[in-house]
Amino acid sequence: MNLTEQAIKAYAGQRRKMIEEQLLERGIKDLALMEVMSRVPRHLFVDSSLQQRAYGDCPLPIGENQTISQPYIVASMTEALHLKGKERVLEIGTGSGYQTAILAEMASQVFTIERIRPIVQKTKVLLNSLRYENIVFKVFDGTYGWRDQSPFDAILISAATPSIPMALIEQLADKGHLVAPVGGRESQQLTVLSKIGSRLVSREKESCKFVPLIGKFAWPEEE
Repeated sequence: MNLTEQAIKAYAGQRRKMIEEQLLERGIKDLALMEVMSRVPRHLFVDSSLQQRAYGDCPLPIGENQTISQPYIVASMTEALHLKGKERVLEIGTGSGYQTAILAEMASQVFTIERIRPIVQKTKVLLNSLRYENIVFKVFDGTYGWRDQSPFDAILISAATPSIPMALIEQLADKGHLVAPVGGRESQQLTVLSKIGSRLVSREKESCKFVPLIGKFAWPEEE
């Protein structure tokens, strides 16, 4: 276990309530994922003034016009990757690091890309303090992916994209899964892409709303 005793104990009751009311009641079935989310101290990934709201059913601001996704969306996206513990995962959009931590608990190694340097610097300090040793960070345009570390068994895009960048599809391993919020700037559908040999199989999950994925192969930065 790589979380401190004190961090695990804090807000334990709220985490149990989060699991029961937000995940189980909405059909999340991955027991290993729910066990992980019952331990990871989500309150540490938001500003101290927001910690009382950290386990609520809503996204929260983390600065730089970015947000931490609501717990259910984190669970739904993670479950769609079908992680068993040995996978190498690419995350596009490190953000608060909460999703990164969940992936690090569920997979062998996480490669995470964030374009906003101040965010990744802060997040890296937090994740290191929680003793995660299987996360590799990069400050870059995530729409290019991380070609020299590919292929990846799973890819998670934690920002809204008008379409899934081809570079990321190319970096997905055979039998791998990619999940992303696809659509316009104001609303999207969670989309799961599975690669089976030369075929791509796509399915849509629930509606969602993420901040836009800014990059060469997604949205341009607004003036």
